[in-house]
Amino acid sequence: MAAPELKHEISPEDEMLGVLEKDEEMSTPQTQKIRETPEDIKQEAIINTLAFHPKEDILAAGDVDGDIYLYRYSCKHGENKELWSSGHHLKSCRKVAFSNDGEKLFSVSKDKAVHIMDVEAGKLVERISKAHSKPINSLLLVDENVVATGDEEGTLKVWDMRRSTSFMSLKHHEDYISDIAADSAKRILLTSSGDGTMGVFNLKRRRFELLSEIQDGDLTSVSIMKHGRKVVCGSSEGMLYIFNWNGFGATSDRFALQAESVDCIVPITDNILCTASMDGVVRAVNILPNRVVGSVGQHVGEPIEEIACSWDKRFLASCAHDQLIKFWDISGLLAMKVSDYRQQKKKDGRLKALSNKAFGGVGDFFSGLLDMNEPNRTTEEAEDNDSDEDDGDSERK
Repeated sequence: MAAPELKHEISPEDEMLGVLEKDEEMSTPQTQKIRETPEDIKQEAIINTLAFHPKEDILAAGDVDGDIYLYRYSCKHGENKELWSSGHHLKSCRKVAFSNDGEKLFSVSKDKAVHIMDVEAGKLVERISKAHSKPINSLLLVDENVVATGDEEGTLKVWDMRRSTSFMSLKHHEDYISDIAADSAKRILLTSSGDGTMGVFNLKRRRFELLSEIQDGDLTSVSIMKHGRKVVCGSSEGMLYIFNWNGFGATSDRFALQAESVDCIVPITDNILCTASMDGVVRAVNILPNRVVGSVGQHVGEPIEEIACSWDKRFLASCAHDQLIKFWDISGLLAMKVSDYRQQKKKDGRLKALSNKAFGGVGDFFSGLLDMNEPNRTTEEAEDNDSDEDDGDSERK
C-alpha cells in the first residue's frame, strides 16, 4: 500500500510551483482586460493633427517637430502599437489625411511641402517640396486624384496628383486658410479663414465664387451638416456660425458656446458635431435646434489642437498641449435625438458627462463625474441635461 501513498505526497517545491502557476492563470485575463476606449498615447512633442484610417483601427498623428506616427489602437489593455514613424518633414506637420482606400497618407507642413507616404511600408513615395510659397495649414482629399491645400497667406491650391501639379491657385483670403470642406458632388470647395470669412470656390469651373461677410474672430473650421443643407463654421470667439447652402453671403443663425474658442469641429451625425476648444473640453453640440448636449471628454487645462472621428464612429480622438492622444467613446451620440422644446435650464452651469471618462464641470471638472447619460437616452432626457451653455445664445441675423 506504500506505492499509492507516495503518489499523493507533494513536496514544498511542487506546492510553491502550483501556487505560481495558479497566480499566472489568474493574472492572464487581467492583462487582456477590455477597456471602454483605447489607452492614452503619450508623445514626446505636441501633436498638431490626427487622422483615422478609413477601414482599420489605425491612427496617424503629426507633431510640431515634423514627425509622423502611425499607431494600431485597441481596447485590449497594453495593445496599442506603434507601426512606424517618419521624420521627412523639416518643420511642424500641420495636417495628415488618409486616401479613401487607406493605402496612402498625405501630409502638409510648415516647410511648404506636400508628402505622400505608403501606409503599409511607412515609406515616402512622393514629395512636392515647394507646393506653396508660404507654410501650408490645411489639407483636403477631394477624391483619389484631387487634393486641396491652403496656406498661411490665404492661397488655395487644388492639385491633380496624377501629375503632381496644381490646376487651381487662387488667393481671395487676407489671412491663413484654417480648414477646407467639399460637398458630396465634389463641385464646391468651402474654406474658413483667419480673416473671418468663408470662401466659396467652384471646383468644376475652376473659379472663385464669393466670400461671406466678415464674422467676429478667426474662422477656424468648416463642416457641412443637415444632409448638405447647412454649413457650420467654428470661430476663435467661441461662436458657431451657420449658413444656408446657396446662401453663403450671410449667416442664417449663430450659436455662442460657453467656451474660449471653437478651434476644431467634427460632424458625428447630420445633426450632432463635436467641438474642441482652448479650455481643453470636447463638447457635443446639436445643430438646429442648437444645444450643447454634453461633455465628450477633456484635456484638463490644456488647449486642444485637433479632434478626429474613427471610421466606425465609435471613438473620437483628441490631441492637446499635454502631449497626449486621448480616445473618447461617442457611440451614444449616434442615437441621440434633441427636440425643439426647451426644458428649464440647470442653475449650476455644469456640462453633462456623456461617458465614464468625461468630467462634468466647466469650472469644476470633477463636479459631474457621477452625472452620466445612458447610451440610448430619450429625447426628454437629452433636454433635461441642457445647461447654461445652450440657453438663448442663438441669435437670428
